[in-house]
Amino acid sequence: MRKLKAIVVDDEFNARSNLKLLLDEFCPEIEGLETAESAADARLKIANLNPDVVFLDIAMPNEDGFMLLKSIPNPTFSVVFTTAYNEFALKAFKANAIDYLEKPISIEDLQNATKKTLKMHGTTEQRTTKELNEFIEEVIEPKAIDRISIPTRDGYIILKNKEIMHLEASDNYTMIYLNNGKRHLSSKNIKIYELNLDVSVFYRVHKSHIINVKDHLKEFSRSEGNVAILSSGKLVPVSRRKLTDFLNHINTF
Repeated sequence: MRKLKAIVVDDEFNARSNLKLLLDEFCPEIEGLETAESAADARLKIANLNPDVVFLDIAMPNEDGFMLLKSIPNPTFSVVFTTAYNEFALKAFKANAIDYLEKPISIEDLQNATKKTLKMHGTTEQRTTKELNEFIEEVIEPKAIDRISIPTRDGYIILKNKEIMHLEASDNYTMIYLNNGKRHLSSKNIKIYELNLDVSVFYRVHKSHIINVKDHLKEFSRSEGNVAILSSGKLVPVSRRKLTDFLNHINTF
């Protein structure tokens, strides 16, 4: 049986290790398996290994999976996205017949995706660079993304942007505050949310805080010490470094 050389790209150690373990254990179609912890790391390993398939996480800090793909001229490998992205993206993946695995990844879905990749790789059914880049542009169009998937300790929840009032850094985790008074602790750090949230809706006002300026910013007060006042009445500090840009940003509304 023909084998596929593969690279798993994910910034989270546990996710990376778990997927490698599943591939080693349950997918005999894969050989020469490598892992990468960032887009920069992945670029080097792609150049060295010349893989047949890359299992690629979308949401990564500094440079996400889409940006990585766009930075590689004329890639010949197949791509299987591993994603906790959002419903819009998942529907688009299906419509464009691009393989994806929704986190948490099931063994059956992984086996099916691997078999499909082996069948399609190197054939006319494999997505061309042009088709893939067109798809990426469609999926990451900010106006089309009105919700986001939040990884938690128990799994994932899908939230609409307008439901999210405020995000606050908590060590390497992020606390998500909702407009119904509930909150969720996410396993992703706040930098990842800054990179992936819709910039027309959310703004990082402080190293520890992102607020929903479109739906939940009630007012800004200097008398309280440069704070954003949310619709819930919560006061969120605005850092001096961010102040001028923040005021210019909200003046465009």
